[in-house]
This record gives sequence, C-alpha cells and structure tokens, in this order.
Amino acid sequence: MTVDHGLRPEATTEAAAVADICATLGITHQTLKITTPITDDGNLQERAREARYALLNRWAGFGADRRVEWVAIAHQQDDVAEGFLMRARRGAGVGGLAAMAAQRAIGPERGAAWLLRPLLDWSRAELAAVVRDCGLTPMHDPSNGDPKYDRARIRKLIAESGDLPADRLAMSARNLRDAESALEWAAEQEWRNRSAIERHESVSVDMGDLPHELRRRLAGRAIEYLRREAGLRDPWRGTGIDRLVRGLEAEKAGTLAGIAARPGRRWVFRIAPPRQSH
Repeated sequence: MTVDHGLRPEATTEAAAVADICATLGITHQTLKITTPITDDGNLQERAREARYALLNRWAGFGADRRVEWVAIAHQQDDVAEGFLMRARRGAGVGGLAAMAAQRAIGPERGAAWLLRPLLDWSRAELAAVVRDCGLTPMHDPSNGDPKYDRARIRKLIAESGDLPADRLAMSARNLRDAESALEWAAEQEWRNRSAIERHESVSVDMGDLPHELRRRLAGRAIEYLRREAGLRDPWRGTGIDRLVRGLEAEKAGTLAGIAARPGRRWVFRIAPPRQSH
C-alpha cells in the first residue's frame, strides 16, 4: 500500500515506482489517495499522519467488513529517537515519551485491524543498506530536510551531535514504553476496583490514597467513557487533563471535554449540561 497525500506533485510518480517494484516481486500493490486537502495549521506533518492512518483504517475495514488482519508500516529506530526528543522538549510525560507501540489497533472501532511496526529495532542506515544491496534507488521526501518542520530540525541535531546517539535515545523510549505498560496495567486494576458507573450517565472513582499519575489516568478513563456514552464526537486527545486533576486535588470542581467533575474522596464525573445561549 502506498498513500499519496496530495502534498507533492512527485508523489504520483513515486507511488507508480513502488507499484513497479512490487510487480517484479509478484506483490499486489494499491495506491490510496487522500482526496480531502490537508490543511497546514502549523503542524502539516501531524495532519498528514492523521489522514494517512484514517485512510488505512478505512481501507483495512473492521468488524464483519474487515479486509485484512494486519497493516505493517516502516517506522524504525531513528523515528523513535526523533519522536522522543521532540516530545521531551515539549515537556511530555511517560506516555508521550514512550516509544511507539510495536502493535496496536489501527482504529477505534470494534474489530479493527492491527497496526504492526516490525522494524523498530532497525536503524535508518541499516534499512538504506538493504535498499542499496537490492539494487534499488531510494526516493527522498524533501520535507524530511526542511528546517521549518520540527522533525527535520531534530533529525539534524541528532546527526550533528555525538552526544545524542539515536540508539540510546530509542532505548530510553523503549524503557518508558515498558513503564507506560506497567502504569496502564495498574490503572486498569484500580479502575475495576474503584470506579462505579450509574445508568451510563455518571462515573464515581475513589481517588483517596492514589498517586497523582493514577488519578490522572482514571480521570481520563472516566471522561472518555462518558464521552462515548454521550456520543460526543468532537476530537479530544487528553488536552487539559492535568489542569483538571490539579484542580480536583485542590477541591475545585471543573469541566473538560463536555464532562463535569466534582471533587471529594470519590470524584464524580457527569455529562455536562449544554450551554444556554442568550
């Protein structure tokens, strides 16, 4: 599968070249085109990534209409190192700094295909050598070296600094992936033991003796659960959860992503009433 994002005129020729390579190997190939223009709101590459995954998810299907079991993509060790530094400079927590998962569901739908990343332990140089040894000419996306993009600047920083070895940065990210898995496991146990759901309209959670990080994760679970039950479709990526939890810890009620929260030994989350317009 090749995704043409519609951002560069060369992409059509590049996709055709991949199709030719696949044809010589007897591999079925398909080019998927993103037809809705990707807006550059200051983070073009992130918008392109979101559109790419959404397109691959629709193609793969889910539930009874699932077309494939797995979709493998080519993220590698240098991508992990670059992502680690990019998020570190933004002050990310454990989840943000953790290496990308080697496998996960490609979409939120029940029965979605699995997204696989089999090359996370390979460096970019090793993969380039494989391409070269196969007699293939690699194609280069000029945006990878464009300093207006965060990733291109971080990539240049790593390449020019002997104190930022990509393999060690990636190792730190992998260690944090293990820590993230452990925290998610603990949050799941506490969710089962401490949460109570009433008529799918409210969730209360006993936060009494929990550390901040677990309170944060349980609050996020309560909000996500109620948003699903209320059919709230506007995107929410956890933005504002730290501010809300700090407020609740200080005995201050708050509202986030359409969900109202009240403090106490048991924090109570409810679907917030719609705002009245005058």
